[in-house]
Amino acid sequence: MDIIFHYPPELLSLLIEVLPKLCKSKQDLLLFFQGAGVSKTVLEPYERLLKANKGSFNKYPVTREILTKLNEQGEKTLQIRRELLKRITEFDDFSVCWEKDQAAARGLVAQIRDLINVKDSFTRMRIEKDEEKRRRLAQQESVAIAASKKRDRRQAVKDELCALFGEKDAHKRGKALEKTLNNLFSCFDILVREAFAIKGKCGDGVIEQIDGLIELEGHLYLVEVKWWNTTIGVSDIAPHLVRVFNRGGQARGLFISYTDFTDPAIAQCRDALSRGAVVVLSTLQEFVLCLDRESDLKQWLKSKVNSAIVDKQPFVIVNE
Repeated sequence: MDIIFHYPPELLSLLIEVLPKLCKSKQDLLLFFQGAGVSKTVLEPYERLLKANKGSFNKYPVTREILTKLNEQGEKTLQIRRELLKRITEFDDFSVCWEKDQAAARGLVAQIRDLINVKDSFTRMRIEKDEEKRRRLAQQESVAIAASKKRDRRQAVKDELCALFGEKDAHKRGKALEKTLNNLFSCFDILVREAFAIKGKCGDGVIEQIDGLIELEGHLYLVEVKWWNTTIGVSDIAPHLVRVFNRGGQARGLFISYTDFTDPAIAQCRDALSRGAVVVLSTLQEFVLCLDRESDLKQWLKSKVNSAIVDKQPFVIVNE
């Protein structure tokens, strides 16, 4: 504690006053210091003075000199200063003092106890405050680092997505697009299941191919992705609607296209809503714009879902 590491002036003054009163004789004073661990090297000059000229040995100046020396040595004599304070604050037999000093000694010890308690309280409060500040700064730094990593990750996914617009190989582009979209959803803490196939029984082979699956607000969305050069029409939407219908309302649909959707295709998704099938339509360009605006993809998707259900608009541009 700070109050022990270096005795402050007010405490040092009290110690200089109390020690000569607690120690009845001059020899007792030196023994008190010796018992607290003060080295013989420090005490030797005063022991010689006591033997050579007892009358010139004044307990108050001697106490001041010894305590000052101990205080100046800092950490080296830290344990000794702690022991001195411990012995003084635990002193309770004032009958060993001169009768005229007993009341004063009792009062000085009480003052020292109060001072130490107050100082220690402030020290503890300061330490607690510093620790709280350290924890807060560490938490802020952790949050900042996490946010920076998240921004970097989102930027990387955005770069991947934008790069696909220059890819000429349709097959390569399609496979990369699935992975990029999965990474994008993951960046925004949207649970993802990558592309999977459902096989029939008795060797029927693959009967259903799903580009991906995401979970949003407790609802599952079957994801279909198309990078075609033609507008998505009714015949293109129909298979995905069938997948949604076949799950008895337990799953919804998200259809993502490079191109726009025809009005009949949009109308088909709107009509499907009355039969319990929720399908949300979106273009890849909308995803890019969402990333450009640094919008929250999860909130953006929720807004599109709300438009599809509440306003019966499965394809609407949401500017979040």
